[in-house]
Amino acid sequence: MIASFVITFREALEAALIIGIVAAYLRKVGRKDMERYLFIGVAGAILASVLAGALFLLIYGGLEGRAEEIFEGVASLSAAAVLTYMIFFFAKHAKGIKGELQNKVDASLGRGSAWGIAALAFLAVFREGVETVLFLGAIAVKEPLSTLVGLIAGIVAVTALSIAMFAGIYRLDYAKFFKYTSVILVIFAAGLVAYSVHELNEAGIIPPVIEHVWDINPPPNEDGTYPALHEKGIIGSMLKSLIGYNGNPSLTEVLAYLGYWLTVGYFLTRNFRDTKQAAGAKAETL
Repeated sequence: MIASFVITFREALEAALIIGIVAAYLRKVGRKDMERYLFIGVAGAILASVLAGALFLLIYGGLEGRAEEIFEGVASLSAAAVLTYMIFFFAKHAKGIKGELQNKVDASLGRGSAWGIAALAFLAVFREGVETVLFLGAIAVKEPLSTLVGLIAGIVAVTALSIAMFAGIYRLDYAKFFKYTSVILVIFAAGLVAYSVHELNEAGIIPPVIEHVWDINPPPNEDGTYPALHEKGIIGSMLKSLIGYNGNPSLTEVLAYLGYWLTVGYFLTRNFRDTKQAAGAKAETL
């Protein structure tokens, strides 16, 4: 639930921020009449995202056996790849996103293209919607009910924050928001990579090399409950949802998990350091 909540919260807030920036700029330049096209684009994107989610469930629901394992593995790996790309994209462009959006609005207004505003809104929201479908679809494969609860909670939280933010009660620091949530999302992405390798091990696509590096998944207790660190135990189930914990991972699963952490962690840390140095250099010149 926590993983789906954070992903939904971040993706929905990204979309809300984009729409809010465009709406505010339209009012600033005296083109409030264009707002209806903005919301037409938003409505179209929401509908298209729902259809994308339905298509995902339709495809997944018709699979079983090895085909299901391959689909889950590829879907999880794809979600991790897109999530990683977005982490780096917003880490690099968070500070300039407002100016980029305003330039796109100016270009559409300069061409007299009302539908250009609608297209801008549609693409912004649909991109976040498809990413959410991909991420939550990969998580829902493992925990459907908790994923749904996290999705609803995330939407409610974003709605409340957006209302407060646009009313001027709270001003969000985009750069800090994307920086801190990026670290959290790296944790989830690492778990998706490990789960993907696990499913591809089961499907025979990736060899496990060593089937179980360790195994702390004993049989259930006599009363049907599981030990705390078992994947279905109190602690184990939480760790599985949050960080991709596995009580009996294969060697390739462990290597994929650690490899993702080392590689992405290194480049993300370097990106933050370079951004901070660039900001410091700019301040000195001013």
